[in-house]
Amino acid sequence: MSLNVLFLGDVVGKPGRRVIKDELPKFREEKNIDFVVCNAENAAGGFGLDHKSTRELFEAGVDVITLGDHTWDKHEINSVFEQYSKVLRPLNFPKSAPGKGFAIYTTAEGKRIAVLNIIGRSFMNGAYDCPFQVSRALHKEYRLGEDYDALVIDIHAEATAEAVCLGHIWDGRASLISGSHTHIPTADYRIMPKGTGYQTDAGMCGFYDSSLGSEFKAPLHRFENAGKAMLQIASGPGTMCGVMAKVADNGLCEEITPVRVGGVLHQAR
Repeated sequence: MSLNVLFLGDVVGKPGRRVIKDELPKFREEKNIDFVVCNAENAAGGFGLDHKSTRELFEAGVDVITLGDHTWDKHEINSVFEQYSKVLRPLNFPKSAPGKGFAIYTTAEGKRIAVLNIIGRSFMNGAYDCPFQVSRALHKEYRLGEDYDALVIDIHAEATAEAVCLGHIWDGRASLISGSHTHIPTADYRIMPKGTGYQTDAGMCGFYDSSLGSEFKAPLHRFENAGKAMLQIASGPGTMCGVMAKVADNGLCEEITPVRVGGVLHQAR
């Protein structure tokens, strides 16, 4: 029996949370979605994740939340990790960091779904371990079809070249790989040669008439004057943006479909 898995890109502030609350429950029912993974590192006012945003996303139908370079923007994130086993941060953070970056969850139907959160290093500020070495270590420890029925990977990366290389070494070992972080959906969704569904970036869940979810004023000031300015989250109708995969019994991808629901983008479902 196949599984339908949905990955949602970076949730940015209230517009992103609102569109997920409004659209995800009926989308799950319409598409018979079995499992939803969502990157929410910008869910709380555009910076980090807090308890309120976590509750809202889980209540809307998200199963697992992943994070990225904004993981530590909210001081309460440590208590979020303590309270919610289904909130992950990148696995290749320093080993002493709170939280975990890989876990296996069992659905009500008994399917074992693993989720891996990993962060790239190119053009990213942070003391991150090598995502390739961390990935190859997991290759030796776990097997798709043996240790879990499906594996969903969130590659939180700035450089598309790094993301596609990570995708390449996971091809045939994962069900669905989606990038996050750039907030712009890429058009390269496809099934790779060894059967893994892939998209370099799923885009954001947020208001797209903006600069990555923020009002234009501050980013324009930064670009034109090389100065600093406080970002403000833009207000407007959000788009629920992501990618959906149909996973076969062998754990590999049979179909992959972009998802864009609501807001100002061309719709895809």
